Amino acid sequence: MSGAKTRNIKEAQGKAEALYPTRNDIPEKQREKVVAIMNARLAETIDLALSIKQAHWNLKGIQFIGVHEMLDGFRGALDGHVDEIAERLVQLGGTAHGTVQDVSSNTSLKPYPTNIHKVEDHLRALADHYAAVGAAVRKSIDETSDLGDEDSSDLLTGVSKTLDSNLWFIEAHLQE
Repeated sequence: MSGAKTRNIKEAQGKAEALYPTRNDIPEKQREKVVAIMNARLAETIDLALSIKQAHWNLKGIQFIGVHEMLDGFRGALDGHVDEIAERLVQLGGTAHGTVQDVSSNTSLKPYPTNIHKVEDHLRALADHYAAVGAAVRKSIDETSDLGDEDSSDLLTGVSKTLDSNLWFIEAHLQE
């Protein structure tokens, strides 16, 4: 471990946060910013994962089984990315914030509607959520690259590819 001492930093939400020492050679100031970016993306990807399950459980209609099964695959892929994002920010000396309380207070997504049941309504709501997370992730790809963390940028590029692919599947169901 480096001789650096744990110290308080400010997260995007203004909470005091411990940044732990690491031998990672990305300068501490850049790591602080990347950790904040990655925690924001963590909150949104967890929120999206929960929204997918909300839809999965409550679908009703003619396309039920196909969409139900499709959403299972989407959730599995997203769970893998959630883990990658959390582990990356911890590798940089940060603390991953994935509790329900943290996600609720840190997500940028609008609340997922719980009063819908038609397959088409869920697909529209999910498309909106996927598009919002995708836009935030693409912005973060550039931000983490500008901060000198190509590994986080590359990780987020993988997340973006999955989000865009899943959005395409969802939108294809909505198109005539």
